[in-house]
Amino acid sequence: MWSIGELAEHAGVTVKTVRFYSDRGLLPEAGRSSGGHRRYGPEALDRLRLIRSLRTLDLPVPEVGRLLEQDEVLGGALEDAVARQLRELGSQLTALRWREAALRLLHDCPPEERADRLTLIGGLATPPDTTVLARFWRRALPPRMPAGLTAAILDAAVPQPPTDPAPDKVLAFARLHALASGGCSGASHSPTGKTACPNELARTDAEYRPAVLYQGLAEAYDLAGAELRAGRDPRDGEALDSFVAAHAASRSTRDTPAFRRRLRVMLTVTDDPVIARYWELAGELTDAPTLGSAHEWLRTALDGQLAAAA
Repeated sequence: MWSIGELAEHAGVTVKTVRFYSDRGLLPEAGRSSGGHRRYGPEALDRLRLIRSLRTLDLPVPEVGRLLEQDEVLGGALEDAVARQLRELGSQLTALRWREAALRLLHDCPPEERADRLTLIGGLATPPDTTVLARFWRRALPPRMPAGLTAAILDAAVPQPPTDPAPDKVLAFARLHALASGGCSGASHSPTGKTACPNELARTDAEYRPAVLYQGLAEAYDLAGAELRAGRDPRDGEALDSFVAAHAASRSTRDTPAFRRRLRVMLTVTDDPVIARYWELAGELTDAPTLGSAHEWLRTALDGQLAAAA
């Protein structure tokens, strides 16, 4: 039987450390001396070394205690605990990278821009999340849209903050966050890049069905995205036909030359500068085509097709 001092010496730790773990129930005593002093058996050394190894992983003391209660400490429970620590560490590293990039953004910018950039950065959590951006789109989309369709639109419309951002990415995301935080102020917005209300065609078409529009636009934007990734200029073809068909179907009408002319007018008069700025900033955060860039490609293709037919 060892005294607390002997156990500490064998383990290469202080008496205070042994007492700490013992008081918290992680290191049971084998008994007490006649004078009331703690006594430990040889198995306590292996247990203490295991405790120290687990603590080296930065596992909290309560987590270590739960692991020691398992029949097999090194089994699935430890694997789960390590996975949680990896996720936590990843979040901490991301926060540090964002903080470093924000500091560089402030350090390297002209003095006259520092106050504005500090205000923008101050509006972000570290690391930032996308709650404000998702709320912006939930307010913008037409009411009573199918939940699955809304989720798909949010997934496509809300860019994820990069895990290792350069200073310019921090600035773009901060500006996007500030834009979305400003709300719609009297008019709702649409991912298609136009004011959703008032809507020129919705006012004249009583059978306007926004869910049909957005379902059709998903295919059109996918096709336009492929054109953009291929580096092709806006043109007539399958993507444009799908785009026009989505608008026509949402109003229970047919794709005709007259409808295409009418659609061009509507897309022009209902332009939304807030959404245009949103997609500009979102495009700075990703190399992939955004819904906004796909919409602009399709709109330009429509203009070109109508001009050629005139």
